Amino acid sequence: MPLPLVSIVTPCFNAASFIEETITSVLNQDYPRLEYIVMDGGSTDGTLDILARYQGRLRYYSQKDEGTADAVNRGFALTKGEIFAYLNADDTYLPGAVEHVVEGFERHPEAAVIYGDAWHVDENGRAIARYPVEPFDPKKLARRCFLCQPAAFIRREAFAGCGGLDKRVRIACDYDLWIRLARLHAMVKIDAPLANSRLHPAAKTMAQMVDAMRETIGLLKRHYGYAPYNWIYGYAHHRLSGQALAAETPRRSLASAALALALGLRYNWRHPARFCRDMLAGAREGTSCSSRS
Repeated sequence: MPLPLVSIVTPCFNAASFIEETITSVLNQDYPRLEYIVMDGGSTDGTLDILARYQGRLRYYSQKDEGTADAVNRGFALTKGEIFAYLNADDTYLPGAVEHVVEGFERHPEAAVIYGDAWHVDENGRAIARYPVEPFDPKKLARRCFLCQPAAFIRREAFAGCGGLDKRVRIACDYDLWIRLARLHAMVKIDAPLANSRLHPAAKTMAQMVDAMRETIGLLKRHYGYAPYNWIYGYAHHRLSGQALAAETPRRSLASAALALALGLRYNWRHPARFCRDMLAGAREGTSCSSRS
């Protein structure tokens, strides 16, 4: 039986600082049936010169797009693989990642998504901390995003069946995708390191953290009718302290808790008692959220 074709799409725009490392992490995979497309949004910083050096080993297209979700969806339409993934232009795969994933799908034919372990790395590629990946539990998705996007691969029919990424969600589109997929399909974590998720000042979830957290709270309200205390507290704490939360747990702060109470009751005005219970539990257990999916 032939090995399945794996298709990977990289959306990028003015990514000259990191795109070559991303490209080589894909092309150096030891899996023989790999299709790779880069969807460039009209870069002017030298990205296209880098892509041209790899012509023949990948396909690339450059034209203005409507953001990451639009680029990924258009790239998906150009691919044919039974297994699909997208890798942002500042993230990288670890050696053997694709082979681990294909083996995971073979072991778990019920799974629409296979995902694995990952690292947060800095702009120079140095490890900062393990990404807080957890075994799949759809109920936990209502509280935190425990999948690392570059370490997740999706069956083609599942991605197409849920409509792909939602272009209306500008930053938290990965989290939105996992929630929608989890309602319809099984998702399985494998115990293998698959990817690095890079944190640097220009990354959307670093440079636009307030917008990212506000958008996440909105999508949780839309999907579940409720925004949990841990996300409200993280948002309030970042607004007051400026603490970067992509790879850190928010510090405890009475001022942040007071603002979170006010914001939480406003966001969850239909569920004030639930939010107060949630807040008390969060105060006992500590708060955690992930602003990078």
